[in-house]
Amino acid sequence: MGMRLVMHRWSGGIGLEELLEVSDVVSLHCPLFPETRGTICASKLDRMNPSAFLLNTSRGPLVVEQDLGDALNAGRIAGAGVDVLCVEPPAGGSPLFSARNCAITPHIAWSTREARERLMGVAVENLALFDGPRRRHVVA
Repeated sequence: MGMRLVMHRWSGGIGLEELLEVSDVVSLHCPLFPETRGTICASKLDRMNPSAFLLNTSRGPLVVEQDLGDALNAGRIAGAGVDVLCVEPPAGGSPLFSARNCAITPHIAWSTREARERLMGVAVENLALFDGPRRRHVVA
């Protein structure tokens, strides 16, 4: 059976539950607000396919870590990759540290060699242009 690719920017057009039910990979890219805190909890994880993966590179508290750890350990979902945790740096650990099929990166996934080179290039360019007639990347 092949993997279904469902690309959808969830904005309420279809229900989140339906989106979770039909997705093989759920990748979170949203801000943390009081109304988004704990969006992915036990009831939402239960709606996902056992072969599905959850990715969170936005904000840790969007996911209830204990619920995700429980779902992974019980095999209710296939795996998770997170670049963010509820508490950073983790104080006393996270249930995800011992969860099955969970990859955790230290919130520096943006930090590829290319991204760092581009960042340094912009900084050098800004310094070179600082006293000149034209400026870039000015924040007023």
